Amino acid sequence: MKWSAVGDLTCSVARTLSVVGDRWTLMILRDAFLGARRFEQFGAVGLTRHRLSDRLRRLVHAGVLDRVPYQDRPRRFEYRLTEKGRDLYPVIVSLVRWGDRWMAGDDGPPVELVHRDCGHVVMPELACPHCARPVAARDMRVRPGRALRTVGLPFAPPPAKEEP
Repeated sequence: MKWSAVGDLTCSVARTLSVVGDRWTLMILRDAFLGARRFEQFGAVGLTRHRLSDRLRRLVHAGVLDRVPYQDRPRRFEYRLTEKGRDLYPVIVSLVRWGDRWMAGDDGPPVELVHRDCGHVVMPELACPHCARPVAARDMRVRPGRALRTVGLPFAPPPAKEEP
């Protein structure tokens, strides 16, 4: 399968990766969450202007960023996270959390997340919205959603047949 076809799979992870699945796009999103809005601010990622322009254009096309004019002469634009883009915050925070745990050097994590309401440094955790308990991979099971109910999940045994 070609990478360009990954967005056509009946898989939310694959479809998400078709939009944000390269390292440069994730770095652009990181900077957007840190407050970058203008083209030059995103340049700190280290991309060539051409590649940065391409990634920003893709994120706008996917509805993750809005391209909003901020100056008329010369006409210039800034990039703002949309609701769809802001919904990627837990993804970025999960990458920060993993990186802080497994990749931070001797000096420790490079940034701290501070909750605006209470002022405390926090590392958000995935929790069940019903019982509020933390959730890890072993606490979960997967079942087919509407899109897969007729075909079932890949890598899962077929559902047991009911006997007459």
